[in-house]
Amino acid sequence: MTHTRPPPIRNLMPAPHIKICGLTTPAAIDAALAARADYIGLVSFPRSPRHLSAADAAALAARAKGRAKIVGLFVDPADSLLSELVAAAKLDVIQLHGEEPPARVAAVRAAFGLPVWKALPVATKQDVERAQAFTGAADLVLFDAKAPKGAAMPGGLGLVFDWTLLAAHKGPLPWGLAGGLSPANVTEAVRATKAPLVDVSSGVESAPGMKDAALIAEFCKAAREA
Repeated sequence: MTHTRPPPIRNLMPAPHIKICGLTTPAAIDAALAARADYIGLVSFPRSPRHLSAADAAALAARAKGRAKIVGLFVDPADSLLSELVAAAKLDVIQLHGEEPPARVAAVRAAFGLPVWKALPVATKQDVERAQAFTGAADLVLFDAKAPKGAAMPGGLGLVFDWTLLAAHKGPLPWGLAGGLSPANVTEAVRATKAPLVDVSSGVESAPGMKDAALIAEFCKAAREA
């Protein structure tokens, strides 16, 4: 009698969700959608090369609506700016990338009735532990590399932090990984951190603010195969 050996049991983690941030053109939106990104990020921060007016954000969001979730990225925004962009682009998520404390994050969440993601700059274990303070205020924390002192922008700089800082992270909040991710390192990043969401901006660009369709496709493929 011939016995068939059962296939080996593999401990497979789900593929991470993918956010392509800082999209500025219809072609970039189309590339992200073709690569099956889960989230597209639209930046409202004048100092960024990826900054969009409300009208441009609305046009790009309309192109993606129903095919990916629309995330609006803001840095210490006034409520008036949030109101304008939430209405114009019909945002699905608000991402706060400035110095917003937990109380401000909770207030934005209550005022607009949308999920709020809070980006946290990371350089040390204590920076990761700050996520605890946003329990009940944010819907997700996004761990990003800490910008150098005096930098014009808090993110989108292509910097990577020490991923081993997240190896034992068991916080109560959903979380994602950002900071210097690219097609070349996202597989390693996901394997090292078990990140349930990865967020890329400069790592899929040919120049600041200019997304590369081939790099977007490569990034999404590498993230899913990790």
